[in-house]
Amino acid sequence: MNSPITVPRGLKNVIVTDTTIGDVRGDEGFYHYREYDATQLARTRTFEDVWHLMVHGHLPDAAESAAFAERVGALRVLSGTTVDLLRNVVTADVEPLAALRVALATEGITERPLFDLTPEQRGEAALRYAALAPTVVAAAHRLARGLDVIDADPDSSHTADYLRMATGSADPAAVEALQTYLVTTIDHGFNASTFAGRVVASSGSDITSSLLGALGAFLGPLHGGAPGRALAALDEIGEPANTRDWVRDKIAAGEVIMGFGHAVYRTHDPRAELLKEVVTQRYDSPLVRRATAVESEIETAINDLKPGRKLYANVEYYAGVLMSEVGLPPEMFTPTFGVARIVGWAANILEQAAEGKIIRPIARYVGPEPRRGS
Repeated sequence: MNSPITVPRGLKNVIVTDTTIGDVRGDEGFYHYREYDATQLARTRTFEDVWHLMVHGHLPDAAESAAFAERVGALRVLSGTTVDLLRNVVTADVEPLAALRVALATEGITERPLFDLTPEQRGEAALRYAALAPTVVAAAHRLARGLDVIDADPDSSHTADYLRMATGSADPAAVEALQTYLVTTIDHGFNASTFAGRVVASSGSDITSSLLGALGAFLGPLHGGAPGRALAALDEIGEPANTRDWVRDKIAAGEVIMGFGHAVYRTHDPRAELLKEVVTQRYDSPLVRRATAVESEIETAINDLKPGRKLYANVEYYAGVLMSEVGLPPEMFTPTFGVARIVGWAANILEQAAEGKIIRPIARYVGPEPRRGS
């Protein structure tokens, strides 16, 4: 038997598998999907094109792009059974991602284990559930507000259809800005939710259970739940002149400054830099001006109060600003993040299923000495 290996808490910097999907290089402030700079893809390609890259391993040509967009457009349409279920279970206090859990479980109730499927069947299943996410999230949001569901339009782009189903309109400029955000957040290395999804998939379980495992981890405030909290911090601060006192109070109380710092990046978060570029170039609004001023004040205050500890804005800080500008309310920030990230989860789940080996670490027991016998 091999001797156990003790690793850092939280598996920090521990390599647990090989992947061809992408990587995050924290010291460089860089991340990529396959062999492509992720932020450059967000500037130049559609959400569907990058989704194709994640699924098939290459960027599509014009014909492949059109065919893929048509395919996922058709898969975006919810069954009548699921729509009726949402109408019955969604109330004002039901979160859209909680509704997504119910919908995925319902749609996948007869799903066979990944272990028993061919690679082609696994790919079809993964595509189907990732395609359903924006429709479910938008429907749940509207139902919680007392509005009826807006049906998916298979001929629309993924981003435009999501924004239309959620808000009732899809201004082209808003769609373009939102698409940049969605592409930016499709995948981001072996984060907690991606790893959770892969753990479930490693057992040979079905695709929906694997996605639900990822979704469960994603719902935590320390992971996907931060964009709304970052924008709430802006509201709490108010005028930029209040920032330093606010930061001082947070640090004294030992509280996390939402929207700043990252577990991997040791320099500027490239996603935050891109989203800041988008909002400052497209929106000359009080919110954007306040966000940029407060960002600068927070960085300065942290540097003054904790010399040598560099904390920069992360993706959640400007994600909330961008989504607010395109017409999405705070309760839709994390669900919108999930609409993008489910594509990355699906790609990782498929890669893990192809590996065919269960993830089985061990824990170090630190409790009382066990009693043997009677």
